[in-house]
This record gives sequence, C-alpha cells and structure tokens, in this order.
Amino acid sequence: MEPIAVTERLGRWSSGRGPLYVLLAARLRQLIDDGELPPGAALPPDRVFAAQLAVGRSTVVAAYDLLESEARIVRRRGSGTRVAGATTVATPETTDAPMFLHLLEPRPDVISLACAAPESPPPEVAEAYAQILPELSSTTADIGYYPGGHPALRTAIAERYLRQGVPTRPDEVLVTNGGQQALSLLARAFLRPGDRVLLETPTYPGALEAFREAGALLHPLPLGLDGFEAAARTHRSALAYVTPTFQNPTGAVLSALVRRRLVEVAAAVDVPLVADEIVADLGFPGEDLPQPLAADAATVITIGSLSKNIWGGLRVGWVRASAATIARLTRLRAVHDLGGNLPAQLAAAHLVPRIDVLCAARAAQRESCHDLVLGALSRKLPDWSVTPVRGGQTLWIRLPYGDGSSFAQTALRHGVAILAGSGLDVSGRSDGYVRIHFRHPPQTLTEAVDRLAGAWRAYHPPSRTTPAPPALAV
Repeated sequence: MEPIAVTERLGRWSSGRGPLYVLLAARLRQLIDDGELPPGAALPPDRVFAAQLAVGRSTVVAAYDLLESEARIVRRRGSGTRVAGATTVATPETTDAPMFLHLLEPRPDVISLACAAPESPPPEVAEAYAQILPELSSTTADIGYYPGGHPALRTAIAERYLRQGVPTRPDEVLVTNGGQQALSLLARAFLRPGDRVLLETPTYPGALEAFREAGALLHPLPLGLDGFEAAARTHRSALAYVTPTFQNPTGAVLSALVRRRLVEVAAAVDVPLVADEIVADLGFPGEDLPQPLAADAATVITIGSLSKNIWGGLRVGWVRASAATIARLTRLRAVHDLGGNLPAQLAAAHLVPRIDVLCAARAAQRESCHDLVLGALSRKLPDWSVTPVRGGQTLWIRLPYGDGSSFAQTALRHGVAILAGSGLDVSGRSDGYVRIHFRHPPQTLTEAVDRLAGAWRAYHPPSRTTPAPPALAV
C-alpha cells in the first residue's frame, strides 16, 4: 500500500485539554475508525512523525503505544508501524471489558456472577403492558419518535423526584435506553479527548468504558471522592462521577455529611457532578434510604434506570439535570437514536410510581440471597475477605493471595464468571480483588459458590502478573 500523508489528514489535533500524546492518539483513532487511514496504511516512524509535528519523540511513542494497546495499529521491527488489518483488529469502538463480553458471548454452561440484574420480570411488568394496550390501539397521528422520552414517562419520573425532595420538571428529564446509554450520552456531551474525569476507585466498569471511549483521562480517588477538591483545583476536570448509595462494587453508602460536602465542592470548583443512583432503591428491609444527591444541589446530574429495580429487559433509564443540559443531551441523542421503545416507555410510566413498593416487596429475598452467599463463602472459602452490605447487588472480595485476573480465568474454566478487581480500578490497587453478585436464585448461588471453591483449590497464581496499561489513568 502506498504511504499516506498522515500529517495532512490530521488537521487540528492539539487544541484541547490533556497530554499531547492523548490528543494525538485520539485524532489518529478517529482517522482509523472513520476509514481515513485504512487497514495496512503505513504510519510515519516515530522520529519522522515527531519532526513533522514539531513535538517530542516521546509524544509520538506514547500515542503509538496507546493505539497499539487498543489493537488499532501494529508495530513490527523491520516493517514499521501500520494500521491494523481486519484480521488483527476488532471492529472499531468495541470493548474487551469482561462484563460486556459475558453478555456478548454467553455460555450456557457458565453461571455468570459478572453482570447483575433481576433474572425475570415481575408480574407487574406484564400488568403494565396490559394497561397500555387500549392506549396503543387508539393511537393516531403519532409517529412514535420521542428523542427526549414520552411525556407521560418524563412526567412520572419528575413526580417521583419531587416526592423524594428534588423538585423536577418533565423538561429536566431525558429518557434513555437504560443507564449505560445515559452514561454514554453524558460522556459524549461533556468530554473531549484528554479531558479529565474524577471518579471513585473501584467503580462501575461500564462507566470506565464510556469515559474511555470518549478519550478521557481517568483520575481515581478514594470512595466518596475523598480529595476531590484538591484534585479538581490542581487539574482542571471536565466531569466527576460517583455512586453515592450502595456503591458498585463495594456497597458503601455515603453519609449525609459527605454528600453535602461533595455537592458543595463540585459547585465551588465548577465541575459537573454525575450521581449514578441506579441501584439506590435496592436497600434491605429496615434500611433507611438517603435522598437523591440532587436534593443537596439541583445542579447534580442524576442517572436512574429500571434495569436493577424492575427488569433490565425494559431498557428504560434516564438522566435528571437542568433543562439546558437535558436539551443538549436530547439533541445529541436524536442524532444517534430518534427515540426509545414507545410501548416500553408507556408501561414504564405505570411502573415508576410503584418502584418503592416493588423494591420493598423483594427486599427480603435480596437480603436472603446476600446472606446465603456470605454463609457459603464463609464455610467453603474461609480465607476470603468479604464485607457484608446493607443493599445493592454486589460483593467486593479480597483474595488472600494471587490476583483477580488470573483467578477469574481459573473460575471461568470451572464454570463461573466473575469480574477481576483490576477491571474496576484504574489506579491499579485492586488487583487482589474480585466482584460477584447475589441476584441469582438460591440454588444457582449455591452451585456458583461450589464452583468457586473448586476453582480456588485448583488455582495457581502466576509468578508474575502483567499490570494493566497505565496510559488512561492519571
């Protein structure tokens, strides 16, 4: 293939925040994904490229290293650097995160403790669909496209926030296809390559993937974003992300004092604060659930969903934010998706007012499954360190030796899928942890722990663990 004048195609790539190598990698990534740099295209040697761009050679080397770690380019001694071909690179904008791969490539012989959600819809879902049939059958003069969400559902969500102490109008709610789409839209709206995101560590891997897709630099902080103000003032940040109630994966709940301080600091340093409250309704019996974080400051951007408290198959989530932010997100969403499933939204409008009742009815069952797993782990894996939780759906487990990544592979060979801590922690300090969930029926959970025990007996940790690439964490 003839050499391509890469520098002519780059255009403006250095206008943005963040290290130059991240900005350069982001622009090259875009050219590759858009086909401007086709498979097999030769890229300039790092010294030549650096001279052409008037940057240090280390900038080009770091950018190439980042793209190589994503399998977008191939570097071989003697043949130079080339855009990866179809046989060596996955489809652009795909993920290799284990949580998603277990969904994309399910195995019937494997019990998945990697992605948590209700195993079946409650009867109330079918009842809600039955309620909307007359409305659907009488619908006329309605093409069914609502990029912002159907007005009935936006109103129901707004009224629920009002009951929780957060005055909200329907135009301050955007309905999305689940919480993951909400995260992706926020990443697209607020982040540019090289922008910095402050987030807890460990945290939800789906958030990490959404922010990485936007080319963001991920700055890890302890739970509750301790050190948030200092980090925000030292390094200009574009976004902060927190799970204040039943944190994923640890199950921690922020105190009222920490919540107030968090929103005060976010306002003071002018950093948009995203509160992921998708699992906030999953308290055990007798657990007093705190108000949404937005009750302390209406400027907080809140993500909600029916995936964990009702059923993931509905694919109904939302963002609650200022009307200006919602309008911006709606325009962005319209480009990629003209609107969600209308029958699902109409059914959800009947379900949202019942969230508290439905969650309370199943709280004892969730607690029972939590206790069952804790008891089974205590008997069969007594050297594992597990902290009980008072809600949510996950357990954060410290292994006595070895690392989560290699053990997760052993567990998979024994028929159970778990998440390694390294995939939830960009700081690199959670290699010795794994995450599991307790949403399966009791008999399935019992079998899963039996398989984990068998995997642990067979586990031989590698003599040396390969660390995760550090380029995306700062």
